[in-house]
Amino acid sequence: MGTVFSVVVRDPGPGTAAALDRIVERLHRIDAVFSTYRPDSDISRLDRGELALADCDPDVPAVLAACREVATETDGWFTERPGGRLDPSGWVKGWAVEEAAALLRSSGARQYCVSGGGDVQTGGGPWRIGVADPGRPGLLTAVLAGHGLAVATSGTAERGAHVLDPHTGRPALGFASLTLVGAPGTGIARTDAWATAAFAMGPDRALAWVARRPGVEALAVLPDGSKRWTPGLPGHLPAAGPADWRSAVR
Repeated sequence: MGTVFSVVVRDPGPGTAAALDRIVERLHRIDAVFSTYRPDSDISRLDRGELALADCDPDVPAVLAACREVATETDGWFTERPGGRLDPSGWVKGWAVEEAAALLRSSGARQYCVSGGGDVQTGGGPWRIGVADPGRPGLLTAVLAGHGLAVATSGTAERGAHVLDPHTGRPALGFASLTLVGAPGTGIARTDAWATAAFAMGPDRALAWVARRPGVEALAVLPDGSKRWTPGLPGHLPAAGPADWRSAVR
């Protein structure tokens, strides 16, 4: 998947070590099936017409079906074929984090944080999650706090302008970064896919769209460094956070 995953567990139990081994195996399997960097992956072979969908790993049709659901939810601003090539990474990375979190829960852990390439799923809490400043490497633009959160960031800091507008095939340039925060119970797979779609929409359309999603909030950093956010976003700031955060969406 071209990124790094990390796992933090506050309440390890007798089954946690084994769960971590299973997480590593699961992530490697997801990478082997879905990596667009690997010419021998199922998704690469399917894209080239060398493999039929029915002959792929069973996760492939399920993932592509989820991508189509998100495409419908976002009015076509999400696609599993950005730039015309089969690439469901906009779903897979968050889903991989979600799979890892599910394995921790099944081991009995309740206080955990799984992070993968800018996507974070927490269990229990409270947890404090830093959002990188896309214009100032090593600094944070905000710190979010809460219990059982799904936090996904799409941006240009790590990979440049890699999010494509599905309608034009050209890079989406309206944001420097866009972070979505899902309420407890919101999976990081869908939160991440929504963040990708909203990034492609551009600031005005995206913030209005997110504001209509129950339990989801957004923090946007624009190319000039200014910030915009949805009305409920300040509720995810620590009590000691800035006192002057006001809604940028009416």
